Amino acid sequence: MSNLKGKRRLIGAMPKIGIRPTIDGRERGVRESLEEQTMNLAKSAARFLEENLCHANGLPVECVIADTTIGGVAEAAMAEEKFQKEGVGVSLTVTPCWCYGTETIDTDPLRPKAIWGFNGTERPGAVYLAAALAAHNQKGLPAFGIYGKDVQDAGDTSIPEDVQEKLLKFAKAALATATIKGKSYLSMGNVAMGIAGSIADEEVFQNYLGMRNEYVDMSEFIRRIEEGIYVQEEFERALKWVKENCQEGQDNNPQEEQQSRKEKDQQWKFVIKMAMIARDLMIGNPKLAELGYGEESHGHNAIAAGFQGQRQWTDHFPNGDFMEAILNSSFDWNGIREPFILATENDSLNAIPMLFGHLLTNTAQIFADVRTYWSPAAVERVTGKKLSGMAENGIIHLINSGSATLDGTGQQSKDEKAVMKPFWEITDNEVDKCLQATSWCPASLGYFRGGGFSSQFLTKGGMPVTMSRMNSVKGLGPVLQIAEGYTVDIPADIHDILNQRTDPTWPTTWFVPKLTGKNAFKDVYSVMNNWGANHGAISYGHIGDLLITLASILRIPVNMHNIEEERIFRPDAWNLFGTKEQEGADYRACQNFGPLYK
Repeated sequence: MSNLKGKRRLIGAMPKIGIRPTIDGRERGVRESLEEQTMNLAKSAARFLEENLCHANGLPVECVIADTTIGGVAEAAMAEEKFQKEGVGVSLTVTPCWCYGTETIDTDPLRPKAIWGFNGTERPGAVYLAAALAAHNQKGLPAFGIYGKDVQDAGDTSIPEDVQEKLLKFAKAALATATIKGKSYLSMGNVAMGIAGSIADEEVFQNYLGMRNEYVDMSEFIRRIEEGIYVQEEFERALKWVKENCQEGQDNNPQEEQQSRKEKDQQWKFVIKMAMIARDLMIGNPKLAELGYGEESHGHNAIAAGFQGQRQWTDHFPNGDFMEAILNSSFDWNGIREPFILATENDSLNAIPMLFGHLLTNTAQIFADVRTYWSPAAVERVTGKKLSGMAENGIIHLINSGSATLDGTGQQSKDEKAVMKPFWEITDNEVDKCLQATSWCPASLGYFRGGGFSSQFLTKGGMPVTMSRMNSVKGLGPVLQIAEGYTVDIPADIHDILNQRTDPTWPTTWFVPKLTGKNAFKDVYSVMNNWGANHGAISYGHIGDLLITLASILRIPVNMHNIEEERIFRPDAWNLFGTKEQEGADYRACQNFGPLYK
């Protein structure tokens, strides 16, 4: 079991949620009668959020309640002073009554904010909610409005189910926003094979995400390997662990081109060192300072990274598949731990939704090519067999040079179903199952002249997953697309035939999106045909609604999704850009307000 829950590996305190209990400022009876009820509402919200939320590193989410109820601008300023000292990155205003709108709202332009107006008949909490949201909209400070469907009694401190859902949706997305702010994206190398996503667009990272961009040349790996800038003791332990746990798969290269046992053993040592060095580049390693490498010990405070690899690296050195696969997983030779976010081919635009998915679910993320749409007719022509069940309308083959997280094998379970878990819930037995389900095949030398090892596995079917992708359009900026669906099992004989038509040494996930019968989701082909790039980030669970909420905070429009309308939660201002056609309203609102950190 993990012994690292609650370990903060990046620089910067974890953002807290600030709770702002606002109140009718009229004293001599009115305010006094509301003090206890208002503060109890704040305490109830704080307790609920703390009991139901956890940061992706396992640390608990903390709530900070203003010292007093907020009846006017002076108390609003006092609450703000406390929030700044306490490191509050998200604010939730709660009230059961009328309050003075512009005098009591949170006006920090960079802090995601929501208002919960208690639905009670004794005092008009809904009236304040509407007035305060109107003030936010007029000032260009979008806020989320939360209002329960059913009337509650004045003294009721329980939180209705529909309010709970919106509180969690907002809080998860807002905390992700605050967590990303100020961190780095590290490009290890540059552009892979002309892939546009490899071009780290600094305007996207800085203006939309509040991040900084860091860069190292891939020659830094060679320097550290040759000069021994890694922890030797850890390397020896890692090598022993790999020999015991990472089974080598079939070598599919022509016999005359296959590398010798000695060469493969040397490559294993090389790729293990690559993994250690990439991690140290991302988050630093204090043990390097003890060895006399003070500068190298600091790292780049990278919450996400990408490795170029192809082709300048892989034509001569072992590929990055082992490094990427093991870092993206929730475990390695040091035990069970928080997964890293590391994009193949330095596809920064796929690293972003991987990071979103990780922070929203606390789980590892699958990086994959959105490689092939197999129609039922094509499958029958090639295999002589028909697809059935969830796969009957066709399938999408998600497969990439073996860099996908080993969590993606589907060997973790809950209630006898395949799942992907937060690292602190994963057992040692589940780690063993993930490793046993994975083979490490000698890399295809046609693709990777320098050799290496690619992870090979088949994802278990039946898992609800969400595939997402960030694209960038000149003149428009970043755009997010989302497809909820399921991993599916297909008969082994069909899989074998289809899989042999591409590189069988790579990990495969068979994916079927949820269909709506309309537009991009009218059929499986249309999903594939409308996908904006060659890669996708796959997250466990149906989290499309959370991604939409997060995108709205960052002012990133969503051009394609299959999320039910009633699950979508965006700031109140979005309704003022049109309620009939939400996709168009989303574009107009994002364009109007502009990127969060512009």
